[in-house]
Amino acid sequence: MKLLFKKDVVSLRSILFYFWLPFMLYSQQSAWDGPVPGIAPSLEKIAEKFSEYSVVLEPDKNAAEWWAGAPTVVRGKNGDFWMACRMRSPEHPRGLRGYELRILYSSDGVVFEQVHRIHRQDIPIPGFERPAMLIDAQNGLFKFYFCGPWNAGPWSIMKFDDVDDLQKIDPKTAHVVIQAPKKRYERDVSVIEYKDPFILYTQEKYHCFVTGYIRRNERIFHFDSDDGEKWSPVGDINQPVMDLQNWHNFFIRPASVVPLGIGYLFVYEGSSTQWYDPVYNLGTGFGFTFDLHTIVDLTVDSPIALSSTPSDFYTFRYSHWMLVDGELWVYAEVARPNNSHEIRLYRLKLQ
Repeated sequence: MKLLFKKDVVSLRSILFYFWLPFMLYSQQSAWDGPVPGIAPSLEKIAEKFSEYSVVLEPDKNAAEWWAGAPTVVRGKNGDFWMACRMRSPEHPRGLRGYELRILYSSDGVVFEQVHRIHRQDIPIPGFERPAMLIDAQNGLFKFYFCGPWNAGPWSIMKFDDVDDLQKIDPKTAHVVIQAPKKRYERDVSVIEYKDPFILYTQEKYHCFVTGYIRRNERIFHFDSDDGEKWSPVGDINQPVMDLQNWHNFFIRPASVVPLGIGYLFVYEGSSTQWYDPVYNLGTGFGFTFDLHTIVDLTVDSPIALSSTPSDFYTFRYSHWMLVDGELWVYAEVARPNNSHEIRLYRLKLQ
């Protein structure tokens, strides 16, 4: 070895690199050999539209489990855009990794700049997930909702006081607007917490679709409100609006609602019991509804959208869909090859 080092000028580092590189590469490859998310043949043409995108926001670190995601977007009267999202870090316990709500501004909806941030310690709260934002049609004020474990208890839907400028949000005004019901009897299996709201104003009411956690399953529940503050369940409080079945037989959650004039495109996300880590490995599908409560599943055979840059995770989730100047724009949290997540923008032409 002494002759090898001197004559061939080979360092110990080079030798280790030569012998260990194959092992290092192999160790980064997936050991999962079970079913993976895929697109049904009948949906492939539509799914191809999600191969082209622009990156709106990357995570604070380009490393596994660092996620930028859960976007909610509104467009102002002047045509400008505001986005709020959740930043997530593996430095915190799983389930409580959302450390910041970040607010960004854009004049064109493509290039965003940060204008404000709310750290979980500002409230304080153990962690964040998806926010929801809209502009009050009556007074033009921003309504800003979010979710987390209120007072270290069950996850609930919360709201800040309305503001005319998102940079003026006061974290100390946070208050609960939707929370799990109390048990009606000892063996009651009602929803125990709510998270991930999507909220819109239509048909002269505010409508909120949330993920409800019931009997260890995530399902979609529907609330409405006259003022965006006091909410009531639509129908029975324990009756979800979509079922666990087909490819979304593990979880199903709300993503977005797009008014179409003759009804609503209902965008949902879900996962299969057969997939790798179906808690976070989520695809996106379509439903349709006339009344915002009776929803017909349009993508029974598979998701319509998955990450085109997957690792073990094909995640395409927390998407916000909106009509912009004759196109359908989709802001989504999407998995990257190293299991980090970024926010991407997909611009789909309406044909």
